[in-house]
Amino acid sequence: MTTLQEKIIQELGVKLVIDPAAEIRISIDFLKAYIVKNPFIRAFVLGISGGQDSSLTGRLAQLAIEELRAETGDDSYKFIAVRLPYGVQADEDDAQRALRFVKPDETRVVNIKAAADAIEESVGGISDFNKGNVKARIRMVSQYAIAGEVGGAVLGTDHAAENVTGFYTKYGDGGADLLPIFRLNKRQGKQLLAYLGAEPAIYEKIPTADLEDGRPGLADEVALGVTYEEIDDYLEGKTVSAHAQEVIENWYLKTQHKRFMPITVFDDFWK
Repeated sequence: MTTLQEKIIQELGVKLVIDPAAEIRISIDFLKAYIVKNPFIRAFVLGISGGQDSSLTGRLAQLAIEELRAETGDDSYKFIAVRLPYGVQADEDDAQRALRFVKPDETRVVNIKAAADAIEESVGGISDFNKGNVKARIRMVSQYAIAGEVGGAVLGTDHAAENVTGFYTKYGDGGADLLPIFRLNKRQGKQLLAYLGAEPAIYEKIPTADLEDGRPGLADEVALGVTYEEIDDYLEGKTVSAHAQEVIENWYLKTQHKRFMPITVFDDFWK
C-alpha cells in the first residue's frame, strides 16, 4: 500500500538525486517550449525578492530568453524582473544582489504600499496576517498588469518544499502561468544556484516570506514548525522524526485546497 509520503513524492515529482546541469536544462527547455507553443508570448515577468527561489527562477528565465533570441534572431523576447517592495524593503541589498546575479533584460519597481494600505482602509481594517496575504496578491496583480501590457507570462517560484506545506498565498505568489522549479526541493535549488555561480549569500540566506508587519523577517522554518532540512529529507524518501513527519503531513492535508483550481461539483475534492 502506498504511504502518504510516497504519494506526495510522486505527486510533486521530486527526484531523490539530481544532476544540477540536467535540471537547469530541463527548466530552460520548459520555458522556451512554452513560448514556442504560444507565439503571442513575448516576455517572462517575475517578482524578485532577493531570496533563493526568485533568484533561481529569474536566472533560468533570463537564460531561456537569451537562448530564444540567439536561436530565432528575434530580439523582441525579453525577461522583466520586478521589484515589489512594501514601502522600504529592509533587505533591499539582498534584492540588488539577486538582480546582479539574474542580469534581467529589464527591471521595474512597483511599490505596493499604497495599494495594500488602501485595501486595508477600504475594508475597514484587517489582521496583520490577512494583510500579508493582501500584499502577496497585490504583488501578483502587479506582475500580471505588466505582463498584460508586454504580452508576457508570469512565472512563479513554487517548489516542492514549499508546495508540500502549502507555504504560499492562494492567488498571490501561488498564482502564476508557469512554475519552472516546481519539482525541486530546497536543497536541490541551492545546488542549481551554486552550479550557476550564484554568491553563497543568495542561497544561504534564511528563507522568509516577510509579509507581516508585526513579525518582520520571520523565518519560514519558525512559521512552519519544521526545518527545510527535514522537509527535503521527507521529500527524498528518507526517514524523518515522527514529529517532523506529522507536521509536514498535517500541513499538506490542511492546505490541499491550494493545489486545486476553483472547485466545482464535478471534483472529487469536496466529497
